[in-house]
Amino acid sequence: MAVRLPLLDTGKLQAHLDELLEKGPSDAAWSEPLILSDDIQAFVIAHPPGTPNDTHYHEHDEWWVVMRGEINWYIEGEPGPIHARAGDFVLCPKLHNHHIEPVGTEMTVRIGINSRGEFHRYDRPGCRSTPWRTETDGKE
Repeated sequence: MAVRLPLLDTGKLQAHLDELLEKGPSDAAWSEPLILSDDIQAFVIAHPPGTPNDTHYHEHDEWWVVMRGEINWYIEGEPGPIHARAGDFVLCPKLHNHHIEPVGTEMTVRIGINSRGEFHRYDRPGCRSTPWRTETDGKE
């Protein structure tokens, strides 16, 4: 697996979303590490409409900032999806299964934030990994 350096770090305290989006594919899911500190990690994550991610959970709270597009969040214990669009924040409490489904017509972009080293966990009923995921997708 290739080493992925964060976009922000000591000596580089600012990054621009538009520049990052120019580098990534416009028709496939991808992610880039934004911050990897001792305490937290944050990833810029892009998904085209119609490409849900896997159902998983984390041992720590996870939250997102939607930068572009529209996304339905399915979070265990909620009666239905949480519909979020650009400018919205979404929280998933720790130990709750969840997954997202990008909707609409444009590429969705979100920033996922959680504890450093946290990863997708699948060892509970209802969790499922999607077959198209890559090694790096599970780091959000």
